[in-house]
Amino acid sequence: MTANTETREFQTEIKQLLDIVINSLYTNKQVFLRELISNAADAAEKMRYLSLTDAAAAQGEQPLEIRIETDESAHTLAIVDNGVGMTREELVENLGVIAHSGSKSFIEAMRAGGQDGAPVDLGMIGQFGVGFYAAFMAADKVTLTTRSYRPDGENLIWTSDGAGSYDITPGGDMARGTKVLLQLKDDAHDFAKPDVVKRAIKQYSGFVPYPVFVNGEKVNTVEPIWTKNKNEITDEEYTEFYKYTANAWDEPFYRLHFSSDAPLALSVLLFVPAENLERFGFSRMERGLNLYCKKVLIQEKAEAVTPEWMRFVRGVLDSADLPLNISRETLQDSALVTKLNDVVTSRFIKFLQEEAKNDPGKYAQFWEKFNRFIKEGAANDFAHKDELLKLMRFESNKKAPGELVSLEEYLERAPEEQKAVYYVNGPNRETIEAGPYLEPFRAADTEVLYTFEAVDDYILERATEFQGKKLVAAEQDSVDLPQKTGDSPDGVPPEERAALTAWFKEVLGDQATEVRVSARLTDSPAVTLTNYGTHSMQRMMQLMDQKMTDAPPGILEINCAHPIIIGVNELRKKEDDFAAEAAAQVLQNALLAAGLIFDPRSLVNKLNDVLARAVSGA
Repeated sequence: MTANTETREFQTEIKQLLDIVINSLYTNKQVFLRELISNAADAAEKMRYLSLTDAAAAQGEQPLEIRIETDESAHTLAIVDNGVGMTREELVENLGVIAHSGSKSFIEAMRAGGQDGAPVDLGMIGQFGVGFYAAFMAADKVTLTTRSYRPDGENLIWTSDGAGSYDITPGGDMARGTKVLLQLKDDAHDFAKPDVVKRAIKQYSGFVPYPVFVNGEKVNTVEPIWTKNKNEITDEEYTEFYKYTANAWDEPFYRLHFSSDAPLALSVLLFVPAENLERFGFSRMERGLNLYCKKVLIQEKAEAVTPEWMRFVRGVLDSADLPLNISRETLQDSALVTKLNDVVTSRFIKFLQEEAKNDPGKYAQFWEKFNRFIKEGAANDFAHKDELLKLMRFESNKKAPGELVSLEEYLERAPEEQKAVYYVNGPNRETIEAGPYLEPFRAADTEVLYTFEAVDDYILERATEFQGKKLVAAEQDSVDLPQKTGDSPDGVPPEERAALTAWFKEVLGDQATEVRVSARLTDSPAVTLTNYGTHSMQRMMQLMDQKMTDAPPGILEINCAHPIIIGVNELRKKEDDFAAEAAAQVLQNALLAAGLIFDPRSLVNKLNDVLARAVSGA
């Protein structure tokens, strides 16, 4: 203490507020370094602006920078800037009143108008006056030495232990700027280690607009390229930035760089990695972009700004207008955040649609690796499902194996009078093409899409239509499916068919809801249709409920021109006991073709009975 020391009490119930700042406000202790570096960057930004508008301030200008000095033996950490510095009045105003922000006041004053009343564009970070007090999270004592850029500026030392008061004393040897010296707490001694400080800077403050040195070594060496015009950035710079921010070794498969002014001013740089590790059994990816406010990291992997299905996307989102809480760690204003999420998501979907149109071959590679995410979005993201449907790709009976078709391409080729978009499910192409459900499409020369996963059917079933056309599964009981023209006189005589279907229903009982003559089959004896949903959804239900041993009863359609059905009808008329067994086996075979035999052991026993009857000649 000296005779010139001035001791002041903090205002606004400082003890309680400091306790909140130090112990409760921030979730991660190392963010104190982010806050102090942000303050230093703001001081430098003020100096940059003043040097452009004040000739006296510009005299003897030196490069603006931030220097950090560590001392492991003394357990100290210092953050030094050569920005505007502070006068005695500014020390009291900015550091003596909690929640007063010198930076915010400066911004408000300058934005009132520059020369000739024109608005001023400032890149300052600071928004909250409590950021400086985060230093007490790591320090027992904080000593701040400062000198204002003003010609009459004096060297001043501000000290406090955060207990409720502070001292201001003349002294120090600053030419201009501010030095914040932290006497670190016992549990914060690691912050006197250069490597620990470098890691924290690279994580939170790697893109502040001024050089940051740690013990003379520049730390922020990667440029925040998302703030630049994309025409000024090379592919190599994009790749370097992607590897740096995503901790990746590969090159990005896609990249999207865009800016927006409404509803928020934001800059976004997104990357799609070259590989999807989830498909190889790696753990589920963490969702979210790195969220920045004026180049300072606010939140890593911010989940609020992207939907869950976009978790494979890496990149950054920067906005000066983010609705942050006082700790700058949590987004506020849920409606605005929802809009922000929609802007990013919609723009990314549009980008993928453009890529798919401009380079279908490359998009096919993307689809092979990342289709599960698009499908997840189409199934769960109600706001964007229609646009995500356009990104889905399918094989079809009109394309060679491996060639993909979009729903839009399908409709471009379909006759105008076609009633619907048709799809058929199966474990693979060979199974689908060998089964009965493709027969009506083959006969009508109609294109049908192949779906190989239950989620495909789930998405299409929930969508119900696409661009005004119904989405119809081949196994559904729908009048929109292709039908044969006319009633074939071949096979079972037309006058016997009603009796045959009634007898089938009587024999099968509640195993079938209805038995009728098929108007679609050409080669198979019978087919089972579902009254609701799709067969793939029924199979998925069975996987979820292992107690479900039988498929839900459906409609059995029989092909009266097929030799098996003709033979069953003859046995029926003779009242042969084997007729009922044959009818039951017709249903079992149809269920097998549909993939709805959940317990194959019962089928084997029935087939053995039929085989025994056949070889015995009985």
